[in-house]
Amino acid sequence: MPFEMMVSPEVVLILAVVAFIAGFIDAIAGGGGLLTIPALMMAGLPGHLVLGTNKLAATFGSATAALTFYRRKLFNPSQWQPALIATAIGAGLGAWLADALPAEWINQMLPAVIFACGLYLLFGKTPEQPSHNDSPIQQRRQWPQGLGLGFYDGVAGPGTGAFWTVSTLLLYPLELVRASGVARTMNFVSNGMALGVFALHGHVAWVLGVSMGAALMVGAFLGARTAIAGGSKLIRPVFILVVLALTARLAWQHWFH
Repeated sequence: MPFEMMVSPEVVLILAVVAFIAGFIDAIAGGGGLLTIPALMMAGLPGHLVLGTNKLAATFGSATAALTFYRRKLFNPSQWQPALIATAIGAGLGAWLADALPAEWINQMLPAVIFACGLYLLFGKTPEQPSHNDSPIQQRRQWPQGLGLGFYDGVAGPGTGAFWTVSTLLLYPLELVRASGVARTMNFVSNGMALGVFALHGHVAWVLGVSMGAALMVGAFLGARTAIAGGSKLIRPVFILVVLALTARLAWQHWFH
């Protein structure tokens, strides 16, 4: 019997609500996986099924958010071809190795990495200069960025959108709204590639994933428009809160619990 057939309708509804909230937050500032992954674990799914099902749901939400930014002309694919390719390769390798390589060492380092991102946002200066789709973007930097973040998203995933936003702000002449567009698009690529690998291994609860994905799409749809309308003034405080929440949650789980 498929695992999702053993889950009560109440649990499915709760997971859908969590997915909606996660999609809304993820479209604005990243970090939605911090909500969906623990929720799936609390529902009783085994580890690999949690990762695969989360990727299915996340693919729905990230696709909606990425399409929204693209239609608003806040993401130009021609500027980011190396990143798109590198992210797909990294995510495929990460997901393929997820079953064989223990991720404990990555989980131990996550709180420190996320805390560093939070410090950057709290004390660093966010670029505010106007940015256009024809602005020069150094494509050589996209290869290590895409491979590294794609690999991480394939292996684990929480916080990938936040990492993309921070690294893009540091590496390229973009303001926060356009950096969020890059993050959402690359997150979609890595989610989709990792999903394909997990599906080949049979690590996806399809009914749960599709129901959560539908809720994520609605949340991402509203979240992306909220982010675009609010600009940096809205995204910055939400992003800082998400980063700090990631730090506290991961530090408690992997350092003290």
